[in-house]
Amino acid sequence: MSLPPLSPCRSLAVGHQYSSLGSQPILCGSIPGLVPKQLRFCRNYVEIMPSVAEGVKIGIQECQHQFRGRRWNCTTINDKAIFGPVLDKGVKFKKYKKLATRESAFVHAIASAGVAFAVTRSCAEGSATICGCDTRHKGPPGEGWKWGGCSEDVEFGSMVSREFADARENRPDARSAMNRHNNEAGRTSLNDNMFLKCKCHGLSGSCEVKTCWWSQPDFRVIGDYMKDKYDSASEMVVEKHKESRGWVETLRSKYNFFKPPTERDLVYYESSPNFCEPNPETGSFGTRDRTCNLTSHGIDGCDLLCCGRGHNTQAEKRKEKCHCIFHWCCYVSCQECVRVYDVHTCK
Repeated sequence: MSLPPLSPCRSLAVGHQYSSLGSQPILCGSIPGLVPKQLRFCRNYVEIMPSVAEGVKIGIQECQHQFRGRRWNCTTINDKAIFGPVLDKGVKFKKYKKLATRESAFVHAIASAGVAFAVTRSCAEGSATICGCDTRHKGPPGEGWKWGGCSEDVEFGSMVSREFADARENRPDARSAMNRHNNEAGRTSLNDNMFLKCKCHGLSGSCEVKTCWWSQPDFRVIGDYMKDKYDSASEMVVEKHKESRGWVETLRSKYNFFKPPTERDLVYYESSPNFCEPNPETGSFGTRDRTCNLTSHGIDGCDLLCCGRGHNTQAEKRKEKCHCIFHWCCYVSCQECVRVYDVHTCK
């Protein structure tokens, strides 16, 4: 299935090469790192490019949430919210080698899932004219309910993500094979977590009639799901094969006594660095000055997060609401208190 062509009679609110994210126009040619296929996609399907950009942003934010207490915390490179060399070397990072670690696998998966998620949600909300609600996957209604509302078309969102995110991964090498696999694993997570969302109709919420539709979960559910896949990611080895087009690299499981990865699992073939010290080649920013948890024995604790270098402690004053009282009827009044907290940061 391919993306539908834009009708020549459709009137777009923006120019041929522009899309708008909020009030800021985006010129397709100015986006760093786009390969020709992505650039053509941007120009031909300009109407959904804001959703593509929003999806990448959603993926970045979720990555930072999932790794907020780890040595590698999915730190972004610049104000365009580009992932570091952990994702890809890109136009601005040509001196960095590409990585094939667990972190890279997660970043590709969550970013691809984010694009599919944002495009699917945008279509269901009626923000684009080339897509809408899903009418293909309904089937017979269940007992006590009927189909209604707008089922989200995750198939279309995944197709957009596949066209855009996979456009860079057309080389016959192991890195492209890994990225394509992890991109698809991220998109598959959306389909696996779709659920029936229902609404009751009737006097005083009597639910005389209940309508249901397919809905995506909150993206935090996808983030938690992919984080579990990160923790159980499969290590692979690279194999070379001679084909008619030349040498082609493929991946196979490193350990035969483990269950081979499915399309839902993340794969990698390089060990991760420890991320303790800054290293531009690995995308590591180090952990110096990171806030740590003095009472935790986990990876967010000062012992592990600070890599044995020790930590500094500083008193910090914070203004908070306190002594709140409920007044009948109906408001709450609070005083403002200053409290002192100890903040621990890695040396």
